Amino acid sequence: MAQNLNEISAIIKKQIEHYHEKVTQDDIGKVVSVGDGIVKIYGLEKAMLGELLSFKDDIYGLVMNLNEDSIGGVLFAGDKEIEEGDIVKRTRKVIEVPVGDALLGRVVNALGQPLDGLGEIKTDKHRPIERIAPGVMTRKSVSRPLETGIEAIDSMIPIGRGQRELIIGDRQTGKTSIAVDTIINQKGKNCLCIYVAIGQKTSSVKKVYQKLKDHDALSYTVIVAATASELDPLKYIAPYAGCAMGEEWMEEGKDVLIVYDDLSKHAIAYRTLSLLLKRAPGREAYPGDVFYLHSRLLERACNLDAKHGGGSLTALPIVETQAGDISSYIPTNVISITDGQIFLVSDLFNSGFRPAIDTGFSVSRVGSSAQYKCMKQASKSLKIELANFREVQSFAQFGTDLDAQTKKTISHGKALMEMLKQNQYAPKSYQQMVIELLVAQRGYLDDLPLEEVRKFLDDLYTSISSLHKEFIDQLTEKKAIDDKFIHDLMEVVTTFKRDYHYER
Repeated sequence: MAQNLNEISAIIKKQIEHYHEKVTQDDIGKVVSVGDGIVKIYGLEKAMLGELLSFKDDIYGLVMNLNEDSIGGVLFAGDKEIEEGDIVKRTRKVIEVPVGDALLGRVVNALGQPLDGLGEIKTDKHRPIERIAPGVMTRKSVSRPLETGIEAIDSMIPIGRGQRELIIGDRQTGKTSIAVDTIINQKGKNCLCIYVAIGQKTSSVKKVYQKLKDHDALSYTVIVAATASELDPLKYIAPYAGCAMGEEWMEEGKDVLIVYDDLSKHAIAYRTLSLLLKRAPGREAYPGDVFYLHSRLLERACNLDAKHGGGSLTALPIVETQAGDISSYIPTNVISITDGQIFLVSDLFNSGFRPAIDTGFSVSRVGSSAQYKCMKQASKSLKIELANFREVQSFAQFGTDLDAQTKKTISHGKALMEMLKQNQYAPKSYQQMVIELLVAQRGYLDDLPLEEVRKFLDDLYTSISSLHKEFIDQLTEKKAIDDKFIHDLMEVVTTFKRDYHYER
């Protein structure tokens, strides 16, 4: 704890050098009470919300309550050294974090301090963690796709650069996996990534770090870690710190992806601080301003217009539900703030369907505006076909005699579901997705054994990549398909399928 206290104090002290030269009588107060990391202060009449406070022994805190006759603050280190009557000083500074390319490939805490043992982060640029979101007139509509490499998402729940798409589901349903796969898929796509771990186990953060390293994704990624062992004030500021880092790149005209994993634990940390500060609890014991907690964070994600650099900040917040209850307080808050949600369900996950995305409840409010034309053309009827399959399947389980059309709908739906199965850390290109969608929707998979569908599609794409590269070249260059493209492709698929079965 002493080492951690010294490290936190050192970085904050560096940010507020020379503040003592301007200290006046109004900038000094006294500790009235202290406990559980919460400090009540008398004086400091001109203190600002979110301002850094300096205590003895290089201990720092943050102003969170402005009461009529006192100040309520939280400490970034243990409260054992602080006593009643101790002097407190204003710093006239808000918390800042280092920003810039020096952070890429690094693991830092909520104050931007390195945790990976790779030495100091050499940058002379800092930004306040809190900032008003860009206004409407500085933004433009979301129109460029952010490819996740996950077929179920890119085809039916597309995410655009500058969008806020919620990933929601119960514990252990693959929420973090989707976020990590999306980060891995940004390799070579000119998109910098930030992964903010809030209240996660240290071992879980290490696993994410190792997976990104194994897939050569660290060179364009920074990990901001406020683990479960950290103090609640650090968990509280972590997502804002990560957002500030991303905004620096966004304003330079770059595209940025930020993952908040997860905002449920962020809200719990904030609730703990608020209740200790004696803020009135409301629904489910959360204070009334908990909506503002996440809205002021997620509103900072946007797609800037050309006059303001043309950069974007795409947010993928993660929220954990209890027993699939999306009507509880925090999930409903974040759903109302974001531009859609990817809903993961335990039943699909436990039945072996990965990623366990419920396409019925999942939605993207940006929709096909964030898709390439070829993907839009290939996937336009997919969601309806899956909905028809689920409806027919639910009725079919009550009867044994099925007509030919019903059997056809069920076999086609099962083939589509098999196509959408995807291994973790194996993102697909949009070219492969388009070809698979065109093949599946024309019934080429319906008569295959379900266990052979995935292998057939992989072998098909490998064959087209090597023997008929012109299809992939056209998708890459034009990003659109026409009747001739579909006709020629189906001829190749017909030949391949005939030979494929012959070889087997």
